[in-house]
Amino acid sequence: MKSVLIFDSGVGGLSVYKEVAQVLPEQHVVYAFDNEAFPYGELVDDVLVQRVCGMVSAICNEHDITLVIIACNTASTLVLPHLRSLLSIPVVGVVPAIKPAATLSKSKCIGLLATPATVRRSYTHQLVKEFAPDCQVEMVGSTELVQMGEGKLRGTPVDKQLLKQVLSPFINKTDCIVLGCTHFPLLKEEIEDILGEQCLVIDSGSAIANRVVTLLKEGDQKTSLSKAKHLVFSSAPVKEEEALNQELEKLGFATINRAPIF
Repeated sequence: MKSVLIFDSGVGGLSVYKEVAQVLPEQHVVYAFDNEAFPYGELVDDVLVQRVCGMVSAICNEHDITLVIIACNTASTLVLPHLRSLLSIPVVGVVPAIKPAATLSKSKCIGLLATPATVRRSYTHQLVKEFAPDCQVEMVGSTELVQMGEGKLRGTPVDKQLLKQVLSPFINKTDCIVLGCTHFPLLKEEIEDILGEQCLVIDSGSAIANRVVTLLKEGDQKTSLSKAKHLVFSSAPVKEEEALNQELEKLGFATINRAPIF
């Protein structure tokens, strides 16, 4: 059974899964997250590359993976060349949607909400230089919101006071902000409530899904018509994840298993 692998440090990549499922509802998916090393924004570069390449390669060796999605902005800014040299299948990364934000903005004052690591990366600053040279770009890096997205999917209420505090540099200043971390679309409703209708909130999810469709067609890969449940693996020992497993079941996933050793 041919599967698409979606990989992230945590559960943020499920926001990408939802977009992929919209355009490829029959496609079987393997979801893997490296929660043992979460959050990726706090890892040194070499360790991050080693972990992503090791875990993704191990899963590809055990399953019939036809395409890999690195559903993590922090990882995508570093690991894509390494993974593409290791694998013979397409590898799709996540790029902050700076270009569409710059195009859609009327005030030419846009925001980027990402992890501190993504905000620091020269890759991110090059995107701004290339696609938003005429814009003022306010960048905010937050690890707290990554944790908040993880918690929300496990049933923890969103701390709207903390969220408003993190978003304060954007309020009444930007007319478009980019969610540059796949965890943040999990909080999109709350973010939109705080920023108001005058601020457009965008992410890369639909663009990634469309890219996957194109690559599968180019490779003449048919979607899997199996009714088998999607698989999900975590790197840390499987603990009490009852709330998360309930959410995953709603999305068509089996119970979380331990990832293959890498």
